[in-house]
Amino acid sequence: MRRLAGHPAGHGVDGLARFLLRSEAIASSRIEGLQASPQQVALAELADQDAGVSKGFTATARLVANNVAALQRAVTDLVGRDVVSVDDVIDLHRSLLPEERHHGLRDVQNWVGGSSWHPLDAEFVPPPQGEVPGLMGDLATYLNGAEHAPLVQAGLVHAQFETIHPFTDGNGRVGRALIHTVLARRGLTRGAVLPISLVLLTRSDTYVEGLTAYRYSGAATSPEGQTGVDGWLRVFLTAAATAAEQAEAFADELGELREEWDERHRAHRESRGLRPVPRAGSAVTRLLDLLLAAPVVTARTVQRLLSITHPAARQALEELAGAGILQPKQVERNTTGYLALDVFDLLTLTERRLASTRWDTRESAPRRVVPARPQR
Repeated sequence: MRRLAGHPAGHGVDGLARFLLRSEAIASSRIEGLQASPQQVALAELADQDAGVSKGFTATARLVANNVAALQRAVTDLVGRDVVSVDDVIDLHRSLLPEERHHGLRDVQNWVGGSSWHPLDAEFVPPPQGEVPGLMGDLATYLNGAEHAPLVQAGLVHAQFETIHPFTDGNGRVGRALIHTVLARRGLTRGAVLPISLVLLTRSDTYVEGLTAYRYSGAATSPEGQTGVDGWLRVFLTAAATAAEQAEAFADELGELREEWDERHRAHRESRGLRPVPRAGSAVTRLLDLLLAAPVVTARTVQRLLSITHPAARQALEELAGAGILQPKQVERNTTGYLALDVFDLLTLTERRLASTRWDTRESAPRRVVPARPQR
């Protein structure tokens, strides 16, 4: 994981984070199954930065983009706190589920699975509502400490939160966000980058078995309890290792794509009688680096992100479009978006791999809704 954080394609890994969080937002909420393409979500995110963009994406894409933004803001806020309180976790729940009718810790008994009328056939019955405030206070104390290594702490925070199940709805999404919070607070990741929760969702049977072992094995100080904790941590740490491997593979692919872009760009410039390599620090060179993390832009966003003039931004975009690196797309009457479709193809293939139980769609098909395989 530390090696991943220092990967040469680090900016691209940040871009990966946004799209993996998009998948997580869908999988972890009640809109699961509603599809929005990576391009649509990227356009919806772009609309928040460029007032000239308001088309080219669906209402679902806008909702998913909002969910991703809420998760990023919430995790970032918690990472920056000196101390994370129970109220902070409640605020995280409110941020992630703004439409939820019941915010705050639950004051009723809830359960997982079985009938919605009674818990007799439930898969799991959390602690009574009267115990929730004290249990959450204990969890916050542990989250703020450093008694265990970061990954162990993140795994135990997640399992204990899911066992307490402190909210009437949305516990899964909040519990997965807390994984990112712990890893970032302990300095293991720079942000919500690692797709551990997506790996856990793909291996859902193993995930549930691990949580069940943690919940029902007895007191943690007993031999049986230690066996249950070890069983859960084995599941969690395996997921973390897989997530790091898959994210690193994506980062490697981004690095290879960047080299391919350089070759395309060099050939295009030579065909126009220009020097093969533009000067270091030029607008077009800086734009090439930017595209790995922001694969859809407009002239206005490039102007703002690179602090250059509008004509310079337009010229750099047109040069990369001529090289076949960017694809122009009319998003408004007076606004053209430029999409790095190669990046979207890599993101799509990565999402599909993360939904395969063998991390290879040639060996096992995706187990949940994922984007269609690129056809270009």
